[in-house]
Amino acid sequence: MLYMKEEELVQYLFRQEFSKMIAVISKTFGLQHLETAEDIVSETFLTATENWKQKGLPVNPTAWLYAVAKQKTLYFFRRNRMFANKVLPALKTSGSGDIEEAPVDFSMQNIMDSQLQMMFAVCNPAIASEAQIALALRVLCGFGIDEIAEAFLTSKETINKRLTRAKEKLRSAAIRLEMPPEKEIINRLDSVLHIIYLLFNEGYYSSTPNKTLRKDLCFEALHLGLLLTEYNKANLPKTNALVALMCFHSSRLAARQNENKEVILYDDQNELLWDKELIQKGEYFLSQSAKGSEISSYHLEAGIAYWHCQKEDTPEKWENILQHYNLLLQINYSPAVALNRTYALYKARGRDRTLPEAEKLQLTNNRFYHVLLGELYSGLNNQKAQEHFATALSLAKSVDETQIIRKKIESIL
Repeated sequence: MLYMKEEELVQYLFRQEFSKMIAVISKTFGLQHLETAEDIVSETFLTATENWKQKGLPVNPTAWLYAVAKQKTLYFFRRNRMFANKVLPALKTSGSGDIEEAPVDFSMQNIMDSQLQMMFAVCNPAIASEAQIALALRVLCGFGIDEIAEAFLTSKETINKRLTRAKEKLRSAAIRLEMPPEKEIINRLDSVLHIIYLLFNEGYYSSTPNKTLRKDLCFEALHLGLLLTEYNKANLPKTNALVALMCFHSSRLAARQNENKEVILYDDQNELLWDKELIQKGEYFLSQSAKGSEISSYHLEAGIAYWHCQKEDTPEKWENILQHYNLLLQINYSPAVALNRTYALYKARGRDRTLPEAEKLQLTNNRFYHVLLGELYSGLNNQKAQEHFATALSLAKSVDETQIIRKKIESIL
């Protein structure tokens, strides 16, 4: 068995490098070989696990992984007669005679280009939206089938079917790993941004049981967003707004858990643990997002996240957050937005103004709704508060949520 530090390194590198290696191999040999690329990369990490256990860590683990992945890739396609048909002609065309230096190129620029192209390939309109998200979780973030099933709250069989259909569509539609024409980039960008947004939220508010916070997924989503800002045709105000939103939220990740991995609520967070550099980055991208005339939901959510990075509880802060939620409800209504807007109303205008509006929401199956009602009734009608907290407890989906709700119940006993 690996030492813990080695286990952690393999897991970390898997999250960091899996999607990069998949993208490069798929770009080199075509998306019709996506499953082969997945197998090669998985075998590479298995080899790393076994080798590093016996021989210890290499000087440069990432370079070691790239070298082994390249070796396994070339071996596979040689063995399957693909080398002579595709690789050698490419080498002759380029004038290179060194098969060890081509064609699998793990240079930083090629990795970035390949990942960017993979994002737009996954979001091809020929692929159903649910399958797009499942495929993104798999090839952009390295999720296993079990993890994707948990994220979708469905079965592994269902996810396997979605992935199979998506990969078959990649083959049958001859989708290439390349940037689409400019008009198609604009049309497809909304889907790309939406998927990155969902990936980030899965990390920030993980639906995976007992994994409330997944920092690695948050930072991978932020990495993908930053890639988009470096490509001129995708570097639009709404792209910058999404990146700003992720920067602001990511800046508080270190303060959201204690040493026991228990969630720390916003009011109890230590501001000194907030990442000031990420907040400054968020402010930069928020200013970049203001250069256009469009106001997207990402703009408004980024504005809300900005104000949450101002720790002091002032009327101005919560009034601004409330006004952002009012606008967000108009362009992108959802029960979650309505609930968050009600909490902002409570902080800005007080309990008497908020309680009647909260009761009207009737989000009876929403645990956060009952937590809010529990807080609003605390000290006013503790019996009702306890009833709402008890309902929230029965709907809780993680150990962290259960612990937080129990603490609230204890506070009014």
